[in-house]
Amino acid sequence: MNSTNFRMPARRLATVAAATALAAGPAALGGASAAHATGEQGRASAVVLRTGLDVSLLGKTANVPLAVTLNEVEAPRSARKTALTATLDGVDGGRPFRVLAAETADAKATVTDGTAEATTELAHAKVHVPGLPLLSLIEIEGVTSKATCEAGKTPTASSNLLGAVTVLGRKVTVTAGGPTDVRVPGVGEVRLDLSTNATTSRTAAATALQLRVAVDPLKLGVAAVEGTLTLAKATCEAPEAEAPAAPPAEAKPQGEVKPQGGPAKEAGLAETGGGSLTPYLAGGALALLVAGGAAAATARRRG
Repeated sequence: MNSTNFRMPARRLATVAAATALAAGPAALGGASAAHATGEQGRASAVVLRTGLDVSLLGKTANVPLAVTLNEVEAPRSARKTALTATLDGVDGGRPFRVLAAETADAKATVTDGTAEATTELAHAKVHVPGLPLLSLIEIEGVTSKATCEAGKTPTASSNLLGAVTVLGRKVTVTAGGPTDVRVPGVGEVRLDLSTNATTSRTAAATALQLRVAVDPLKLGVAAVEGTLTLAKATCEAPEAEAPAAPPAEAKPQGEVKPQGGPAKEAGLAETGGGSLTPYLAGGALALLVAGGAAAATARRRG
């Protein structure tokens, strides 16, 4: 078997080694620098209506989830929706069933420099569920919610009930002190929670109305509805606060500036000053000296 081995002359090997050491120094320095990390931009969301209801038709022989949202928006991209009705197919003999109708239904979410904010507004609205085509589950004159999260500040959440509330045909007084239960014989019952607001160090959530529903008109099993319903919810998460910039270093008076390095007669070399490549130049020079000595020793052995 033939094989060929290439040997590099000793002097050339030393030169290549020194050049490699010099080239690797700045590259290694650049790779060690850390990438600048950017903070989170923040988030906001708003929704006028969200349902999580189960509808049982024909004596619970068929179950249909009533999952409907109206005017649900999210940011970082600023968004706004103002649709006034929400419908559902497949629960009313194949005809579209109107779950909510309102004169005003507005949801808005924005994220700008340092602030995330969400707002909702619902006015003169009626909510219906299958099985009660002529009787509203709930009627409201108006509700609003707002969540604001600003970087470096305490988030805020607020919601308001404006005007009267009617549940299953009955006017009720809803308070923030606890849930309000409405029971109508032969129809069903609804539990309402008003103004459920919560905040943390960076987040906020405001819900104007939260309903727990259990409706089965006359217990005929034609359409039994059970689950939750949310009206006017807004949430946000604050952007990360920027770290304060380091103060600039104070310049020293000219009289205090001292020469860098020792005198030329002590060092035995011309004074050049210090720089970012100085360690690598010194390392390269050392590599040249070592490689040169190796080359001289090899030449003597060959001679």
